Amino acid sequence: MNEDADWRRRWSRLLGVVDAFVIIWAVVGAFIIRFGVEPDFMVAGQEVAYLWLSAALVIAWWFMLGAWNSRQSRILGSGADEYKRVSAASLWLFGVVAIVSYVLRFDTARGYVGLALPVGLLGLLLGRWLIRQHLNIKRRQGRHMSRLLLLGGPGAVSHLAASFRRSKNAGYLPVAAYMPGVQSQGPVEPDSGLQILGHKPDTVSIVAAIETCGADAVAVSAGVQLHPQTLRHLGWELASRNIGLIMAPALTDIAGPRIHTQQVAGLPLIHVTTPTLEGGQRVAKRLFDIAVSGALLVLVSPVLMVAAALVRLDSPGPVFFRQERVGMEGNRFVMLKFRSMAVDAEAKLAALEQNNEGSGPLFKMKNDPRITRVGRFLRRFSIDELPQLCNVLGGSMSLVGPRPPLPREVEAYEHDVRRRLLVKPGLTGLWQVSGRSNLSWQDSVRLDLYYVENWSLAGDFSILLRTVRAVFKSTGAY
Repeated sequence: MNEDADWRRRWSRLLGVVDAFVIIWAVVGAFIIRFGVEPDFMVAGQEVAYLWLSAALVIAWWFMLGAWNSRQSRILGSGADEYKRVSAASLWLFGVVAIVSYVLRFDTARGYVGLALPVGLLGLLLGRWLIRQHLNIKRRQGRHMSRLLLLGGPGAVSHLAASFRRSKNAGYLPVAAYMPGVQSQGPVEPDSGLQILGHKPDTVSIVAAIETCGADAVAVSAGVQLHPQTLRHLGWELASRNIGLIMAPALTDIAGPRIHTQQVAGLPLIHVTTPTLEGGQRVAKRLFDIAVSGALLVLVSPVLMVAAALVRLDSPGPVFFRQERVGMEGNRFVMLKFRSMAVDAEAKLAALEQNNEGSGPLFKMKNDPRITRVGRFLRRFSIDELPQLCNVLGGSMSLVGPRPPLPREVEAYEHDVRRRLLVKPGLTGLWQVSGRSNLSWQDSVRLDLYYVENWSLAGDFSILLRTVRAVFKSTGAY
């Protein structure tokens, strides 16, 4: 048995230990801060044994986290589900405490609860985040992964394999393919490079393939040529062997909040809601942009003044670079940036086209000779983009959104890519926190369309936090 065979149990135990430590630290700390080391108090005429209450709270909190399945291996390392379950379990517990205190007329000290809940919840989330970082390092090394057998046709298998390999943090490692009812030309699927272990559309053959490759989970793609009854029998066989079954519908780049499952006559129907950014949502996003951009302009004003002075001293020309960009619904606006290139940069562009390192309609060049010395520093830490906060405050841009395109780029857009123009372009976005200039044109488009399809205020806030990390790492900034 290899060293990773029991990783789920070990990580679950580690989470349990960390949860217990954080909960004890939060509850005991709240107790000491509120009552002191030797408490002497009366509540509602009755002496309340807060030591017993603290012990009960610690035990109940720890078990609530387990009851909400917050330590399941399938939610570790990727996505927000783990954090949501930790938060839900904690809030439910303290909600029950409040209700019980009210019904039984226990005058529970508000300062005690008011300290234990936020401190404990913050500690739990921080502990989960730290463990996730360690787990993701292991997964980038190819360890602590669920070994997957992919079931489906050639196109579906290659798409699944590419998706799983692109998101190693999710913890899935495709190891082989099985193509029921498909006669291939060779033993290996050409696009994914996975070995094909069989084609017979029966449960016995699929189970034999699972044992051959040592898979601990099976991913069934859309359009797989298996009878529903065969799939049902396969599910029974996998359950008896403690092997996971994953159904992968033909839906791409759809976020969880838009997906709702409904049981109808034994069939799990998946409903996908239509993305909207209208009415209250649009007002909320605009108010968020105004509040945050205004606060940031005040906060970074010293940086803006220093950067402006450096640009002026470094090379002749204006401090700001004004360029026409295309915004929401194709409306054009003037975007502001600190000038990071020589004043004749646009005139020299045609001569550099043959050195273009970008893809699609984008022009990118790592060692662009037009960039000034100060400009290279400003670009490395995205300081050149800070004047765009004025665009955000004025309403032509948003804090978070697709990359603001040039008119010539929009003219080269295919029909699907024009969906990027349904929302305001952003100062930052998924493209900014996922590699910036290192991204291919296809990946940049995919991320922008994902944002358009799945916008949420919570998602915007998450991207802003990830932007801080991306700026200091300077990955893809040139």
